[in-house]
Parts: sequence; structure tokens; C-alpha cells
Amino acid sequence: MYADWSSLTLQLQCLGSATQSVLAKLPHDDGKQVVSAVVKTVAANLGITVPSDAKPSTLNTEQEVNWCMEVICHGLCLPLTDHEVIRDSVNIYCEWLSALLPNPKVCVPKPVLEDANFYAQKIITQLNHLFIPRKGEEEHLLNTMTDKNAKGRNTAQDTIHRQAVVCHRVLRRVQELAHQSQIMERETWEALLSFLLAINDALLSPPAVKDDIGDQLCERVLGVLFEIWLIACVKSFPSPTLWKTFREMCMNWRHRTGLVTQWTRVNLALTSRLLAFLYGPKFPILNIPKEDMDLVPEDMTNECVAQAWYRFLNSLGNPVELSKPISVSNTQQFKEYALKSYGVVDPTYHPCLASLPNIFLKAMKGVSAIVDAYLGLPRAGQIMSMSRSTSANSGPASTPAAGGSSSASTQSLVNPTIMIATVTGTLSDQQNLSPSPLRPSCNSILHLFGLWLFEASFIGTDLSRGGGSPRGNRNCADFPNQMGGSRPSSLSAGSSSLTAESVDLPPGLLPERFESGRAEALGALCRIFCSKRTGEEILPVYLARFYLAVQHGLAVGPDKVVSECLASILLNSSNLLRIDLDGVNVLAPSLVTALETVLPEREVKLTANYINKADLRRAAIHLLQSLLTLPLHFSNMPIKELLPTGERPAVHNFNQLKPRLVNLLINALQVEVEAGNTQMLLGCLMLTVQDSAALEEAELRQNDRYSDNSARNSIGIFHAASDTGSHMSDHTSVSADLGSQHGGTSLTEHSGLDSTFDTATDSAHALFVRATYLVCHRLISSWKSDLSTSLAALEMLSGLARINIPEQDALECKRAVKWLCDYIVTQCSRPPQAHSKDLHSSIVAAFQACVTWLVHHPYLLGDKECLSTVVEVAELGISGSKSQQKASNPPVMKEEKVLNPASRRVRDAAENLLSVVMEQVGYFPSLSGSESLSSLLDESTLLLQCNSWGGEQVTNRTAVQAFRYFVIDQTVVLGVLEESLGNSQDPQPTVTSIIRCPSNKAVWTLQLRHLPRHKSGQVQRMANPGRPLAMADLGARKDSKPCFFPDSIEKIPLCAADRSIPAVESIAGDETAAMELDRLARLMEQQSILEKELSHKIEEEDSYSVEFECSPPEPCSEFQTARLILSHLGFLSIPALRGAIDSPVPRLVALDNENPQFVQDIENLDRLSPRTYDTIHAYYVRSGQSSVTDILANSCSGDLSVLYLEMLAALGWPVNVATHPGWTGDMNSSWKQTNEERSEPPSPLVSGPGPVRFDGSSAILYWADVSSELAIVVPSGAHQDSRPCSSQGSANIGQDNISTHSSSSHDTGKDADESEDRGPVSLSLDLDREGFTRRKVGRTHQPPDLRHRVIIDHKVAVVWLESLEDAAVFPASDLNNYCLVIFVHPLATGLLRIKLSGITGKMSLATPLVDGMVVSRRALGPLVRQTALNMCRRRRLDQDSYQPPHVRRKLKIQDLVQKYRSHMTESEFFAHLFISPKF
Repeated sequence: MYADWSSLTLQLQCLGSATQSVLAKLPHDDGKQVVSAVVKTVAANLGITVPSDAKPSTLNTEQEVNWCMEVICHGLCLPLTDHEVIRDSVNIYCEWLSALLPNPKVCVPKPVLEDANFYAQKIITQLNHLFIPRKGEEEHLLNTMTDKNAKGRNTAQDTIHRQAVVCHRVLRRVQELAHQSQIMERETWEALLSFLLAINDALLSPPAVKDDIGDQLCERVLGVLFEIWLIACVKSFPSPTLWKTFREMCMNWRHRTGLVTQWTRVNLALTSRLLAFLYGPKFPILNIPKEDMDLVPEDMTNECVAQAWYRFLNSLGNPVELSKPISVSNTQQFKEYALKSYGVVDPTYHPCLASLPNIFLKAMKGVSAIVDAYLGLPRAGQIMSMSRSTSANSGPASTPAAGGSSSASTQSLVNPTIMIATVTGTLSDQQNLSPSPLRPSCNSILHLFGLWLFEASFIGTDLSRGGGSPRGNRNCADFPNQMGGSRPSSLSAGSSSLTAESVDLPPGLLPERFESGRAEALGALCRIFCSKRTGEEILPVYLARFYLAVQHGLAVGPDKVVSECLASILLNSSNLLRIDLDGVNVLAPSLVTALETVLPEREVKLTANYINKADLRRAAIHLLQSLLTLPLHFSNMPIKELLPTGERPAVHNFNQLKPRLVNLLINALQVEVEAGNTQMLLGCLMLTVQDSAALEEAELRQNDRYSDNSARNSIGIFHAASDTGSHMSDHTSVSADLGSQHGGTSLTEHSGLDSTFDTATDSAHALFVRATYLVCHRLISSWKSDLSTSLAALEMLSGLARINIPEQDALECKRAVKWLCDYIVTQCSRPPQAHSKDLHSSIVAAFQACVTWLVHHPYLLGDKECLSTVVEVAELGISGSKSQQKASNPPVMKEEKVLNPASRRVRDAAENLLSVVMEQVGYFPSLSGSESLSSLLDESTLLLQCNSWGGEQVTNRTAVQAFRYFVIDQTVVLGVLEESLGNSQDPQPTVTSIIRCPSNKAVWTLQLRHLPRHKSGQVQRMANPGRPLAMADLGARKDSKPCFFPDSIEKIPLCAADRSIPAVESIAGDETAAMELDRLARLMEQQSILEKELSHKIEEEDSYSVEFECSPPEPCSEFQTARLILSHLGFLSIPALRGAIDSPVPRLVALDNENPQFVQDIENLDRLSPRTYDTIHAYYVRSGQSSVTDILANSCSGDLSVLYLEMLAALGWPVNVATHPGWTGDMNSSWKQTNEERSEPPSPLVSGPGPVRFDGSSAILYWADVSSELAIVVPSGAHQDSRPCSSQGSANIGQDNISTHSSSSHDTGKDADESEDRGPVSLSLDLDREGFTRRKVGRTHQPPDLRHRVIIDHKVAVVWLESLEDAAVFPASDLNNYCLVIFVHPLATGLLRIKLSGITGKMSLATPLVDGMVVSRRALGPLVRQTALNMCRRRRLDQDSYQPPHVRRKLKIQDLVQKYRSHMTESEFFAHLFISPKF
């Protein structure tokens, strides 16, 4: 840059001898006397002590002034012992220099005032003598300071201190001139800058000696130099000659720590100003201390800032040479020291060079901070307020700078944590840690800093440059030209690390001592390359050199100690494998080897104690989750070597990495203790199992020539949106994400802790076994006390249950269920003080996981032991204890137990498990399909099938009146239809019942049969054959009166016992009883008369009477079947019809179905889903889009990515909203009945080339299992009915005024978060018909129907990004209130990168997907769906007043009891059963 300009270095170094006074020719004493007399006289008029005593100078001519200046100049050269003379000389010149200030002192001579610039130049030049060390005297003082004589040592220290004081006086005056003078000419500025260069060189160029004048003034003189130089850039920009001199002299001071400190301060201050006008106000502000910002004058122009920044940046030359003691010590002063000192063979052995490792580290941290500033990363400016303690190998730390950094080790969290947070966002106190979208390209930054960073990253390797190589002095601007041609010689495999002129270095200056600085350079390089934008290209020569640097930095020694370089690479390379760097996969073997030294170790061995182990492990996990999919994706693709060595590589294809990665993942999960890291590892493990199972399923289909052309195919899905009939039973809850495999061997022993592998240990079956065992084991042993980790483990177990592996061992699944039950028992058995909301949330999640296992593995309930375990844990959750704690103990009956569940939430979860076991396990999906757990029939449908139906139109109100309604135990609504259906042929007692319970709605037809159906046809029914004819003549009838007692009865005398029974008349106590007895006597008399008349009539008739002939009755065709079924079920007993003390409502209650509102409430109950329901909104974002309108319009495009359509196909199957009986994403159109009347015709299917038809207006994508419903909607914005928010018009579902005032439903548990609910409560859920905003309302000062208004359906956004940078500007808040946003970005390799964004809080994220994960196309759909469902479940667990679906249905049933209960006595109830309903 300054090659064509001359340098003033030699001239300034000789400035002292060139400006000597004429008095130097005289003897020392004579010259001293002259100086003392003159200086004392002149100084007396200055008024230094008392400013008011200042007098005008008597020097009136130039000759007088020049003569005095000759004397004063000699005074500045006197020995330091003549302190008073030197002090007075300094005071005179400092006062005279005020002539350049706006208000000069009165003591300034007139000639100086008249030509201030001329005399100021001479004065400034002569002041140089003050700073020049006195030859011989300084050495004597230093020797005295090391002497044991305390008096001499104090005298020497005092002498040096006095010199420092007068030097500070001069420097203050110079600063005043630079800041305040308005008349300084360019020559004066150059003289001033030359003076500062000269004194700095005089003080700092010699080898540093502790406590000498150079050591004491180092920071001060350097600070003044840089400060005034910046001011000069504004007032009189230095000439190229001065810039060249400045650069050359700075290179002579590089052994001084203060130089690098000041260099970094100025560079950061200039960088802050530079970035402000280069990239605009939206670019992140570089936060640096105010005193550093003040170094740059406010009036400095942008052009001046740019010029000064570039020149200051290169003022040290190549900072990497700080790691080369030979280059640093290659100065005249160091060579003189080596010649004078005994036993020193080379200048590199000077003790002051021992601080070079620390100086080099500071320089590289400065470069790293500037790089961070260009990337837009935060807190880069704080690099100067903190310092990182170097390792023991880095040599002794130098004295901390006065205005710079402290030697504390607080820097341990500056770069590493900010770097990892930049990539992972794991620090809670860091915001906006991603690189700025306005940042320059990677190539631009590498053009500026690439040469330095690359050279520093190769220190100590075979690719490093020699210490004496002239190439090391190249300017950064030459680097692109050098790299753009042929490969530099430093990249050749045969290059040497040292040149021929290298010498043996001291032990403290060996290349490995500079590892801290090298690690800093590697970290900066990693951050540059990891900030690559989508579609950005980096020069291949930069990529090749970077890969070489990383490969050497990842080298692991035999002791497996994590070096600073390795740690720096891991901390800063989390994004390395997921940003589409060309050829980056060549680093996969080296990365796996490096991860094997970090993740499997319980105590990671580190060479530097400042590295945070948790952050290091987190960064390693991020790299691991980017590596997991590579073996299955690239399979046998070879991995090329960067520099061929001629030897066979240990890993030559990706398949060989899979066993190592699986081992690494399992071992890391065994030793991990940090909750966040554990969740990430669990997500990685789930990804591995899911991907392996999906791949084996695909291979099995391919081998069997299986072709899937169903509507779920990524191409055909959008042409079959209305064809939902085939999906009612074909698409089950398992079919969408279950995979199968072949060829796996059954393991008879757990191999989760075994590190050895055979040929089948990386199969899906083997992974399933190891994952299940490991997660279950650690769940109980280590993770049970942490909620987030427990939830992640339970979510993974639920995900494993959904993976269908044909050859999986039933014993393993049984053990998994046993582990889950043991976990529930362990959590419930914890002491009362340990019970909390988090604990009960984990128990509820465990019950949900147990439900998933049983539904997907129904054969487990065929095992007696497993069934007993499940039922016992359900009993524990419901009642709080087991009936039989030990096998030897007698069981406690249900009636004798005291119900004391852990909490109401736990009880509800246990009831749900028991309900699923009884109703769904082995029977899901039903004939209605996965879309509905309930029967799709209702009253009107059944009534149309009755024999009595005459073809007239039947309304819902009419149909309901044909039924009898009873409520059993306030939980089951029993609707009874006593009419026989049209398909009933036999005149049997038939009843059709609609059973509405908390879990579902079922329709059953029952018949009372005395014979089984297969024997009913064998009974022959004949017509009346008539009376048989007599075979003989009719005999004579004997008239005889029947006698009931013997004739002698009247003769037997009565005894006392016969008189013990009193007469009836004698016991009548009151008139009422007497009247009843009289009435009874009259009835008996009337009956006696009637019988006598009938007897007399018969006696008078002799002929045969046909009317009295006996004939068999006709078979009964009408039955009171409601009475029969209730009687057979045991509910017609008197206790069942009476209330009890603890439950005022009887077990059996009849409902009044005559009320006009009853029909509506029954329909509302039917539209309360027994499952949770959530919504996924899928968006496609083209590169650069941030407008809501543009994003919604993409759904109508036909050129969307095929991978996006494939993902939608994997999320669910298409259904027609008009006929869909389940959740549609909108309350208005969900859970319709089959015969529901429609005021409007169904909306026609929206046509379009893209997925717009699934916008929710006519069709959606749908998925469901036994406990959840999921609607996948693609909002388009094209129709008013296509609303992205499912809460609009939500009231039409009819979930209004759900409440209960029964004390039987209140919680008796110990949950801290539900302590307010103990005692009678009023639970409600009010959704008015005009729509409402779901929010939580405080319990106090609110009506009962507002207390539990909570969010029921949660929404998750799945956003497909063409450019990952658009995630930062995605308008999620403008579209809806999402609890989680899942960004999916396709990589060039065909893999997909995941980025998550959620609401901050304890339940902010869920598994299996974690931020930064790279997944395959095979596993994307199931993992996205599971993550969305798990996130919604977590949000529900976090809501204090959330009610599960079956509880909400139960409360609705209780509300029906309160509103429509028929209050009847027992006799009235029985009479009611004999009266047929009217309709």
C-alpha cells in the first residue's frame, strides 16, 4: 500500500542526536549550571503554582527566544537525577505551547505568539529528549530496583516515577493542542505526529523490562498516539509517508501487549462507524464502551472513516506474525540485547517474548470481534471489556492494560456462549442472535480477513507458513489474487512448517503455545462460513482451505483431550452441515471422531477450563443431529479425501458411519445430565429409529414390487380430495406413520448398554430395542424429577409405540408398558411435599403414553400380568392406592376404600386409560373409521328404521320424544327406544339404546331371548288344535263341598296361644285405620256375595260351556323393554332410585325430554368431541416473501415444490368437509351428524393446481388416533370461509353453559396448583354463539361460567421456506396465534432442515423435532405431526384450568341432569316405566 513512499523511521530514530543543544559541547557541570540558572529564572514567571503570579515574558526578540530554547533543550537532556531542572524545562515549553490554543498564557513570549506554529514545531521536536531513555542511567536504575537495598530501590523507583510525571504533563498538553487548537498548520500536525511516533519508538521498541519507563508509559503514550492520529485524520489527514512510518514502527512494538489493546479499541470504534453508513441504520449496532466510541471524532466524514479504518487495520501488518517470535524479535534493539547478554543465543530468548501467546490471542480476538461485527452478531464490542484466561500452555499473562481489559476469566462466556447461541438460540438472555440479514457476503469478509484467519488456523500444522517466509508479510488485499490463481505452496502436502533459517525456539514459544489464538481464528472462520445465506456461493479456494483448517483443528490425540481448537470449531460450527456448503460432507469422518471425544464422556477432558461443558455438548449435539441422516441418505457414496495420503482411509463411505453414530447417540444419552441437551438427544434418537424403519419399509415395498398409488401419494393426493369414502376404514391411526422392516433379529437380552455391534444392531428392530430400554431405564432413574426431560422421554416412548416393526419382540413392548406403570407408581408414591403441578403433569403424560402403547399393541392385554399391571395403575390413579399392595395381603374392596387420588388431573387421566382399555384397545378404528370414535347414528335415524314409521318426515324433536332418557351415575345418558327396528322378525323383547358416555356415543340393539339364535328355529309354534274328544261316557258329577279344615275343628277347645293374636278391630289406633278396616270388610263381603252367585249359577247349568274352554294365549308382541333392560342391569332397586348423603342425586335419574331445549342440549353433547382436536396450518413461502397476501396466494400456484406436496401427503389423508364427521379446523363445520339438516348446500370443491382445495372451505387433510384429532389446513385467503383462525364462529358447536354444581366432581387430590378447587366447585365452559376470545379469566370477582375459559384447540404452523432467512420475517402474528411454528427448509442434498419458533415459557418446545435438526423425506411427515401433537399436549398440561375431553362431556351430562331431571318418587318412577312414550 505504501511501497512507493519513503519512510521516516530512520530519521525519527535519530531525532534525538540531530536536535542536540550547543551546550552539549560544554562540560556537563558547566552546561548544567547555565541551564539551571536560565530555566529557573524563566520558570519563575510562569505562575505554575499560583496562576495569578504569571508575568509577561521578558523575551521580546526571536534571538532571545532561540537562545533560551537552546538552553531549555539541553535541560531536557540532563540526567534524571536533575529532576527539578527537567521539570522546569517541561513547564516552560508546555506553557509556551499554549500559543496554539484559543487562550494563550500571558507568560508566552511575543515572538512565539506571533509565529506559534513555527516555534511549536521546534518545541515539540525538542520535547522528544524528555522521553529518550538515558543510556547507562536507566540500566543503573533498573539494577538498583532489583537490589536488596530497600533505600536504593525506593530511590530508583521514585526517579522513574518523577520522569513519568513530567512525561504525562507533556502528553496532556499535546492532547489539548490536538483537541482545542484551531490554528495548527499541516507542518505542525506532521511535527506533532512525528514527535509521537518518535517517543513511542524510543520507549517501546526496546525489549520490555518490567517497571521501566517504557513499561509504565506504554499504555499512555500509545493511547495518545492513536487518539491524536484519529484527530489528525479529520483536521489534517496524515501523509502516506507518515502512514508508512506509523506501520513500520508499530511492527517494532508488537512485543508490547498495550499495542494490540489500543489497536483493537481503535479498529472496533472505526468499525462501528463504518458499519453504520455501509449497511444502514437497520444493521445491528456494535456495542462498545463510550470511551472507545469517543476516540473517533464525530465530525469525521464517511470517506475519512473508511480510509482510516483500512489503514489502522493494517497498521500491525499481518497479526499472525505475532505467533512467530523470529519475526517479532527481528529488530535492531532485540539483536543488540542478544549481543550484549551472556548465554543468549538468539533474540527470541528475551523474557518479554514470553507474553507473545497472550498478545497473539488478543490480536486474533480483535480480528474475531471485527468479523462478528460485520456478521451482525451482538456483543462483539465487549471483547475489550473482558479477557479470556489463557491455558497454562499459553505462557504468563501480561500486565492488564489500564484502559483495556482485566485478567479475569469472565471471557469464558463471551465468545463461546454467544457463538453457540448464535446458532442454537439456547441462551435465555440473548435476543436476535442470528447473523444480520444485511450482512455482507462471506466472500467479501474473507477477502478482508481470510489471509490472516487461514494462516492463523494452520499454526503448528504441516501447512503453516515458515516464520521467515516473506509471504507472511503480504497485505490482506493481495489474498484474493494469491488464492485466485493456482493453489499456493502452503497447501501442498510436502510443505514444511519451518524454513531453513528457523532456529530452536524457547519452550514457551513453541507453536502449540499459540493454540488459543489459533482457536480464535478457527472460530471466526467457522462463524463466517456458517453465516452463508441460502443460494450464496463461496469461492472454491476458500472452501478448500477452510475444510483443511477444520480437518486439522478437529485432530484428536490418543489421550482424547479436547483441545481449544477442537472446542472452538464445535462451538462455532453448529450450522456447518445444514447450510449447503459444497463438499462439506468430506468433514463427516473427522466430525464423528471429534464428537466421540465429547458426547460419550461423562467428564469431558479439556485443555482450557474456560470452556463451558454444557455449551460444548450442546454444540456437539447440533452437529450430531446434522449427521444422523447422512448414512441412510447417501448410503454407499464414497467420502473423498481432502489431501490424498496414499493410505487407505479408515472411513471410505457413509454407511460405515452409521454404527458409530448410533453408538455415539446411545452413549451420549446415557451420560447427559443437562435437560436441554437431553431433549435434543431424545429427538435425535427418535429420528434415527423413525428413519430406519421408514427406509426398511420402503425397501420391503420395492422388493415386493409394491406400488402405493392411493390418495396419500404426493402426486395423486390433490386429485382425490373428494374421494373420502375409501378412507373411512382404510386409513387408520397407525397407517400414516407406521413403518415395517425385515431382516432384523430378535434380541433376547438388552443391548442398550453394550457398545459392541453385530450385523443387525443398526436395524430398526435393534434400534427400537435399545432406545426403548435406555429411555425407560433413565426415565425412572434420572429424569423423573425434571418435567421437560420427562415429557420428552414420554413423547419419544409414544412415538416408538407408533412405529410398527413386524419382528419386534412382544416381551420388549410388555417391558415398556411395565416401565411406564412403574414410573407412574414411583411418581405417585413420592412424599406429599414433592407433589406439584409439574409432577402431576408428568404423571398425566405417562398415562397418555400408556394409552398409546396399548392401542397400538392390543395383544399386550392378552397377557395376564400386563393386564393386571395396567388395571392396578389405573386403580392407583383413580383412588390413590392399590387394593392389594402385596400378593400376600388380602385385597381391599372398592366400597371400603377411601378415594384420595394424587390430583384431579391424575384421576381424569387414569379414568381415560381405563375407558380406552375397556372400549378401544383392539377395536380402534371402528367401522366408522378413524374420523369418529362414536356411532354416526342418532335418534331420527333410528326412528326411521322402526316398524311403526309411516314414511312421514321425522324431526329431531319428534325423534327424541320417542325415546326414554335416563342418566346412570351422572356419567351415562341412556336413551331407550322400545320400538322394534324394521329388520326385527321375531316377536322378541327388543330395545334400541343410545349410550352417551364421557368417552363416546354408542348405539346398541338388544333382544331378550330364551334360546340362542341358532336354536330358535327348532321350536315349532302350531295353531290351537282344539279340545280333545272324550273317549268314554261322561260320568256323574258328585256334588261335594270342599272342606278346608276337618269337621272336628269346632270341637277343639282354644288354648292361650290361639288368643295371642288379637282381633283386627282391636288394633285400630285412630279413625283413619278404623275407616280402612271397615272398607276392607265391605270389600270382603262383596267378594263373598259375588262368589256365591257365581257358584249358584254354575250349579244350575248342566250343559257344556264353551266360553270356559282354556286356549293358549297369543304370543306377546308389545313389551315394556325399558323396564326390562333397567331391571336386568340392576338399576330398578329402591337404593338406586334414592339419593345418598354423599350423593344427593340417585344412581338412576329419568330425564324430561319434553323440554324444547332438551333436543339442542343432546345435540350439543354429541358435538363435544371425546378427543383433543388441533389444527396445523401449512404455508409455502417463496424466497424473499414476507407479505401475508403473497404467502396465502402461493397455495393457488401449481409450481410448488414436490417435496412440499409430499410433506402434506404424509401429514394426513384428504376428507370432504361437507361429510366429514370429525374435526375440520373450524367449530362451525366439525362433528356433524349423518342426517344433520343443512340450510345451505355444501360448498363446491375449490379447484386449482396447488393445494388450495385444502383451505378448509370444502376439503382438508385429516389425521386421527384414539385420543387426538388433527386437521391440516392450507389457508389461501381466496374465500371468506377460508379462515386461518379456527376460533371464528366457534360457538356454533353448541358447547355452551357446560357446568355442574355437584360436589361429587371436586378434586380430593394434593396438587398444589389445584388447591383452590378443593370443596364444591362450579366448573363451566361457556362458548356463546356470537364467538368469543379464548382467554383465561381470574377466579376472583368473576361469574362461575367465566372461570375456566381456556384455549381448547391449539394451532401449529408448518412453514415451507425456499430461503431460510425468511424465517426471521415470517408474519406469524398476523396470520394467527400459533403455539409453535415449524419451519422446513429443503437442502440441496435432498434433506430438510428444521427450525422451530415457539412461545417463550416452560412449555416452549416439544420433541421429536428440535431446532436445527436435519431430517429425511421419509421421516418428515410423521415427525412434524408428532411434534405438533406433542406441543399441543404440552400447552394443555401447562394450562391450569384445562379440562380433558371426557371430563367436558361428563360435565355436560351433569348439566343435563341439573336442567332436565324428573323429580319422581319411587312409585311414580315405576309407574312412569309402564306408560309408553307419546310421539
